[in-house]
Amino acid sequence: MDATALEKTVLEIVHALPPGRVITDPALLASYARDEAERAPYSTPAVVVRPHETAEVATVVSGCAERGVPVVARGAGTGLSGGANAVPGCVVISFEAMNRILNIDLHERVAVVQPGVINEELREACAQRGLWYPPDPASSPWSTIGGNVATNAGGVCCVKYGVTRDYVLGVEAVVGRGEVVRLGRRTAKSSAGYELAALMVGSEGTLGLVTEVTLRLRGARSPERTVLGYFDDLVAAGHAVAAVTASGVVPSALELVDRYCLQAVDEWKNMGLTDGGSVLLLARTDAPGTAGAEEADTIVRAFCSAGATWSAQSSDDTEAEALFAARRLVYPALERLGAVLSEDVCVPRMRVPEMLDRIQRVAAERGVRIASLAHAGDGNLHPMVVVAHGDEDARRHGHEALEQIVDEALGMGGTVTGEHGVGLLKMRGLTDELSPAVLDLHRRVKHAVDPAGIFNPGKVFTP
Repeated sequence: MDATALEKTVLEIVHALPPGRVITDPALLASYARDEAERAPYSTPAVVVRPHETAEVATVVSGCAERGVPVVARGAGTGLSGGANAVPGCVVISFEAMNRILNIDLHERVAVVQPGVINEELREACAQRGLWYPPDPASSPWSTIGGNVATNAGGVCCVKYGVTRDYVLGVEAVVGRGEVVRLGRRTAKSSAGYELAALMVGSEGTLGLVTEVTLRLRGARSPERTVLGYFDDLVAAGHAVAAVTASGVVPSALELVDRYCLQAVDEWKNMGLTDGGSVLLLARTDAPGTAGAEEADTIVRAFCSAGATWSAQSSDDTEAEALFAARRLVYPALERLGAVLSEDVCVPRMRVPEMLDRIQRVAAERGVRIASLAHAGDGNLHPMVVVAHGDEDARRHGHEALEQIVDEALGMGGTVTGEHGVGLLKMRGLTDELSPAVLDLHRRVKHAVDPAGIFNPGKVFTP
């Protein structure tokens, strides 16, 4: 890209926007260069813009499109695939200041929010009105709705209640050369035209910049019952997951945490998580009344039939909440031990035992230790390798192991990403997962919506 064009664009942006919107200080620019993906390359942005309203976003996009300057959107930077990483000579648009909940409609059960709203803050605001926004990624205390929309984030309860795309009714977005469009609807259903709002969900900023989101809400749900199960090994826990699936029960959560993860949290928080066994399964059911009790009993029987060393329904709500809180602490606990190389494959639920076995085999073949964390109920596995900072040999071996796991998942009919997005890390895997004709269709859609080719270039798939 021409350096003069970039310089002119930056100057235009500075002069066109109100004071305080633009960051050019090199020391501050570095903090906007990347997300939390340890394996993904990144550059320092030429400038960072922190808009307060959609019109300001459109101004920036228009100027960038005119001269071919790349634009990269950023939420809280909690992504794990490099999707928000800056590319050379780019303008990063950070939505941290567009963080208002614009409306929560109790009767229509919808919320209208700006992209910088924190997931957990929205959930709490809805709960105060007797409503519930289900998508709950592990990063919900820090990640933004805009980032969740970009990657089609899931979470603990998506096994029963679905992912972000299932709750996005409509979006406002800046596309093309700075046009502002509204996609989707506010009504309960519609058959008017293509579902373009859904197309924006999971597009990782490659089709435009989402500046407002209309979300479907649910009513408050019944209290959950929690079932715990400890197992001697991963494969036995995997068979328990398959047994729950085969039983017909759809739990509101079914999470797997292995001994490596439990130890990391224990060393940090001293919770005694490893006392029960090597692998912990955490299940929940929110079916009301006697149906909930019956589902909990069915889950306990499924755990025991698969070889649980101990399983029971929790009678202590405080303990149950602490265990799920510990599950959310796994990633930051592992980060205390070194750089965390993570994966995000998803396989058919009945093949979870086989996939867990293959992960163990890959670890042995590559001579690495792999920590396993999973939204096991929907087959979404998060194998992770922790390497000492600066140990490039360990990093290389870890990277090779995780790439092999991607291939294993694809070989059993799985996908390269369940909820983290493709970003930079999964591009090779996506090329293997999709046919050439489907990849070409992706490229044609991007060219139609982004004719200047400025939105998050070089991510998700090759041009």
